[in-house]
Amino acid sequence: MSSKKLDHFLAENLDDLKMKGLYNVIDPLEGPNGPMVKIGGRELINLSSNNYLGLATDERLKEAAIEAVEQYGVGAGAVRTINGTLEVHEKLEEKLAAFKHTEAAIAYQSGFNCNMAAISAVMDKNDAILSDELNHASIIDGCRLSKAKIIRYNHSDMEDLRQKAQEAVESGLYNKVMVITDGVFSMDGDVAKLPEIVEIAEEFDLITYVDDAHGSGVLGKGAGTVKHFGLSDKVDFQMGTLSKAIGVVGGYVAGKQSLIDWLKVRSRPFLFSTSLSPADIAASMTALDILMNSTVLQEQLWENSEYLKKGLKELGYNIGESETPITPCIIGDEVQTQTFSKRLNEEGVYAKSIVFPTVPRGTGRVRNMPTAAHTKEMLDETIRIYEKVGKELGVI
Repeated sequence: MSSKKLDHFLAENLDDLKMKGLYNVIDPLEGPNGPMVKIGGRELINLSSNNYLGLATDERLKEAAIEAVEQYGVGAGAVRTINGTLEVHEKLEEKLAAFKHTEAAIAYQSGFNCNMAAISAVMDKNDAILSDELNHASIIDGCRLSKAKIIRYNHSDMEDLRQKAQEAVESGLYNKVMVITDGVFSMDGDVAKLPEIVEIAEEFDLITYVDDAHGSGVLGKGAGTVKHFGLSDKVDFQMGTLSKAIGVVGGYVAGKQSLIDWLKVRSRPFLFSTSLSPADIAASMTALDILMNSTVLQEQLWENSEYLKKGLKELGYNIGESETPITPCIIGDEVQTQTFSKRLNEEGVYAKSIVFPTVPRGTGRVRNMPTAAHTKEMLDETIRIYEKVGKELGVI
């Protein structure tokens, strides 16, 4: 018999979330996550995936994954430090270091794992972390796990960061101070002010950490936000995922050889989780080869992004200050945002609503993620549907 207190807690809080428009319904896909998706027997234009370059369904990646399964099997069979390090793990890490223009790299099972692993392996209760207030949840959780003092600075506010960095360093309370930021902020699409952050870090001897999950494969001719600003030798930690522009699953941290050596002996997800599967590694390496040898997919992504942004802006939508393909349509009220997303779905566009706690209360939005795989016809149909639904609901 289940706990009555648990039953009461769940019923009360689930009802509360539904009433406030904060309950998220999960829609299983009946096929691949491409520019079009099939849900409930219906074909919809997909504007909700992080599959920026369309590589999740690329035939070259599929062939590489199948060959790896034939050669190595479906799983690595152990954690990396026992006998779960296959030769392809080391090849992947070498390729990631070349991709990120660093001495070395370490691969993890997910981007979330990276932030849980790397931050807590270096920072502890005697340290402080300066964290942008809009940093991703995995950064927040990684900071909490480290037990370091967390000092939030106002989003991309360099005066606030500098003041708080000076206070933290001059207080003498902390052995080390880190500044951590997303490279691209996933809900608004704006880019971190990395040149200014690095300048402040050099002034106060701060450790620098950039989560480039949404910048890798998109900015810097694919190499990411740090490369975009020419700062590859100035950032201590470059974290990225293999699940967004790369199209597979997993994550990595790139940096100096000594840092990677330390993470391999002290980061707990590396030590205590079975390593990435051979298929994921092979597919990821194929994607990296594509990115490192051609910019065609990035060019198509940016062309589609600019086209959609222009169309939505001309309709009168508030698309915020996005500098990347991430294109939010900010509605505000949570219930209205949910209704808006539902009507888009009914008309043929799958663009999920994003509400609190993912974004602050009162800033609900539908976040559009155009990819290199979308056609102009798909984007034109999207704009037509946005016009129809927006006028119907009084959003534009």
